[in-house]
Amino acid sequence: MALLTRVLLDVLKPHDPSVLDLARALSDVGGYRVRVRVLEMDKNTETLEIEIAADAIDFPAVVQVIADLGASLHSIDEVDVEGASSDAATD
Repeated sequence: MALLTRVLLDVLKPHDPSVLDLARALSDVGGYRVRVRVLEMDKNTETLEIEIAADAIDFPAVVQVIADLGASLHSIDEVDVEGASSDAATD
């Protein structure tokens, strides 16, 4: 089974919670490395580029955290997946 190891997301969120709080919440899901870049800010919202990296990312859990914090996932802009090796395949 292929593992999701990196994902780049386009997310729209209200000003509250802060970018730092959002990054911490995403990191807490699975000990992920999270990088957030603010692309645009207007009166009520912020457009973010969020990069999450780990050995294996639980994407449904990431999407749930984003929704729980009042943000919305606009797009998945990049993904990295890695095939899990299988000892049975070498026999």
